[in-house]
Amino acid sequence: MRYWLMKSEPDVYSIADLEQTPEEIWDGVRNYQARNFLRDMAVGDLAFFYHSNTKPPGIVGLMKIIEADIVDPTQFDQASQYYDPKSKPDDPRWRTVKVGYVETFKEQITLETLKATFGPEELLVVKRGNRLSVMPVDDAVAVKLLEMGQP
Repeated sequence: MRYWLMKSEPDVYSIADLEQTPEEIWDGVRNYQARNFLRDMAVGDLAFFYHSNTKPPGIVGLMKIIEADIVDPTQFDQASQYYDPKSKPDDPRWRTVKVGYVETFKEQITLETLKATFGPEELLVVKRGNRLSVMPVDDAVAVKLLEMGQP
């Protein structure tokens, strides 16, 4: 099992939304490095749900990868903001995963707390200028985050 951090703006899709719909395709990722991380995910991996572009940003809960290597349907939907005219059904550019709700943390682990606890070499989300929406989390860091999420 591996650990990941996945970002979403809470006004677009929040941990509460995932809790209401216990599973969801994580669509719309259009960064090649983030896409490659999605390709590396396997069923059973855990992901920290991070609310971004909000005050304060931070980790709010946990989800599980319940299906891997899914073709992102939004790349073929001309009405979608994630439509990619260069992607072809017989050779799709964008793949994703389906996530399932695990838990909402009692208290958010804010970005400020993350920066005070981890260096950028330990946790990519605290690295200045990092804008990736999907990133791996080292096992030792994940264990500490799980402890922090359970006060």
